[in-house]
Amino acid sequence: MAGAINQKLKLLYLADIMRRRTDEEHMLTLTEITDLLQENGVEVERKTMYTDFDELRRYGMDIQKEKIGNYSYYHLVNRDFETAELKLIIDSIESAKFITERKSRELIKKIEKLASDYDAQDLQRQVLVAGRVKSMNESVYINVDALHRAINGKKQIQFQYSRWNMKKQLEKRHNGEFFQVTPWALMWDDENYYLVAYDPIADMIKHYRVDKMSNIQEVVGKREGRQLFRDLNTSEYAKQHFGMFTGELKDVELLVDNEMIGVMIDRFGKRVRVIPVDENHFRTIVKVAVSPQFMGWMLALGDKIKIIGPEDVANHLMKHVEAIYHMYF
Repeated sequence: MAGAINQKLKLLYLADIMRRRTDEEHMLTLTEITDLLQENGVEVERKTMYTDFDELRRYGMDIQKEKIGNYSYYHLVNRDFETAELKLIIDSIESAKFITERKSRELIKKIEKLASDYDAQDLQRQVLVAGRVKSMNESVYINVDALHRAINGKKQIQFQYSRWNMKKQLEKRHNGEFFQVTPWALMWDDENYYLVAYDPIADMIKHYRVDKMSNIQEVVGKREGRQLFRDLNTSEYAKQHFGMFTGELKDVELLVDNEMIGVMIDRFGKRVRVIPVDENHFRTIVKVAVSPQFMGWMLALGDKIKIIGPEDVANHLMKHVEAIYHMYF
């Protein structure tokens, strides 16, 4: 009975052999393929193999035959993903802080199955990302799934929000009270996932770190904040909020050294305004959330960039510098 069942699975086993054991550099003879099928309990007649290959080609598998000497070899040529593309995906997974170390390894193991066994070994050697800070919160995947369902279902949600304490533990904010918002989008910025949602109490769009959310529940209520979200440019939102820290949004005028044009484009995009001042400097006006993170970005660029307006933002930076100065002197 088992043999009969395996015969019905013959094409599936054959497809799996071609995916796993062959690629552009590794090929199998008909004898080697039939031996592998027999290891899975499938009895094979050579003359039926040609029909089987035709069936897999009709299914979409690019199986090619090559004559080398007195032998014919078969291999799978094209795949859904090239090895270079799989390496890019793996690098992204390894680089993402919100994905835990354990989950990264699980995902990579699954991705390896999209390549041949030989390329999978190469993908394993590709993973050399030691020492990167990874999330310790396994619930982030559950949270992302729950938020996607709520957004697609046009539901409101409630959740508890946490922060790290000195014991390196996540503790509930506001004594564990639930936040209730309308979720509109998920955003990935600075290697973290954020929920962009409408807060009805503050009557504004806010963002929340997904890995710090817990006990997410859908609640009955009409979706709110549609117009505010419609007016929100999410890509600009991420540029304006340095490290996704909130601050008062302002148009800030900067005097920038020409050498910093690449830094400005990387931060604000190619549409950033460039107004020449002299041979070495240009002016620009950018909308930013004035926060300590923005001030830190300014200080990191040293004397290559200067706030020239508005005056209160420039004074804010001076006070920030004075506070740091008095810590040491």
